[in-house]
Amino acid sequence: ADAFGVELADERSVPEACRHPRDYTTGAFVDRGKIGCVKGGETILDERARTLLKALVERYIADGQPVGSRTLSRASGLELSPATIRNVMADLEELGLIASPHTSAGRIPTARGYRLFVDTMLTAQPRDFAREGEPPIEAQLHADQPQRVIANAAQLLSSLSSFVGVITAPKKPSVFHHIEFMRLSERRVLVILVAPDGDVQNRVIFTAQDYTAAQLQEASNFLTANYAGLTLEQVRERLKVEVDALRGEISALMLAAVEAGSEAIAESHEQVVVAGERNLLAIQDFSSDLGGLRKLFDLFEQKTLLMRLLEVTGRAEGVRIFIGGESLVVPYEELSVVSAPYEVDGRVVGTLGVIGPTRMAYNRMIRIVDITSRLVSNALSMK
Repeated sequence: ADAFGVELADERSVPEACRHPRDYTTGAFVDRGKIGCVKGGETILDERARTLLKALVERYIADGQPVGSRTLSRASGLELSPATIRNVMADLEELGLIASPHTSAGRIPTARGYRLFVDTMLTAQPRDFAREGEPPIEAQLHADQPQRVIANAAQLLSSLSSFVGVITAPKKPSVFHHIEFMRLSERRVLVILVAPDGDVQNRVIFTAQDYTAAQLQEASNFLTANYAGLTLEQVRERLKVEVDALRGEISALMLAAVEAGSEAIAESHEQVVVAGERNLLAIQDFSSDLGGLRKLFDLFEQKTLLMRLLEVTGRAEGVRIFIGGESLVVPYEELSVVSAPYEVDGRVVGTLGVIGPTRMAYNRMIRIVDITSRLVSNALSMK
């Protein structure tokens, strides 16, 4: 070390990837086995440590049991002594990549270990992953029936993954074709909004004054004649500009109707289809923790929280993986989310994915989600 306490990289046999451009280390470094370092928040391991971590994660995903040094020696294919493997595992634990449960001498991956495995160690697999005896995935989606694609996709994701499948309904522009008003009682009016595709949304509004049937018909005729084919946002802006040309009481009614229609359409599009929640009961990681299971089922009941989660995961292209405990996106340590956006005619309109335990076969989940998103996009674009 120099006078300032800085050790040169070549004095400590630091891996090349961890060296600073000026040849000194800048991150936390584990001395015992010199297996790697943390640089710029990124953990970098030497080849031996990477091989052992990869083998440990894969073995734990397959068996669900903490992995000991003897098992790891066989699984990794490295000719290392048990003592050497134990030293490397201790280093990995110090880096926060694995942990030792109280009941076992073996180790299991942490969320950080899973993240490093997912980001740097997964290998690409062929896309044809249907199990023997299963019909092709296209047949399971029933893509020839677009009106059922959303519900079928959630069920398909669940059945292929054995976890929970989720999908948000497509976001549609709030365009209206026709609008009607129906007087229900004094100062209570039913707004009926008909979209170009025939979708109907209803909303009751409370008005500042009572309206006659003739006034309601006048407002309906004006809106339909002048604004049909526009989005409700465009109608709202135009009404604010053109309000002087209208009688005050009618313009107030129309503005209230547009606001109510926008709310009704927004609520109808905030639909999340969930399938396979009961699959969680059969998962070893959850079955012994009734309190944790209750929290998970509460998550699936709270559609608003699910919508927020899926909105975050759908902001990027391609498949995204969120591992519990590493951010506020996934609210529970035990959960991971593998998700991808889907499109209609080249425009992203929703998100789908798989929610399951952190101990999941990530390479298989990635393929399931990727192919399902492509099939849903194709099916809805053909509609």
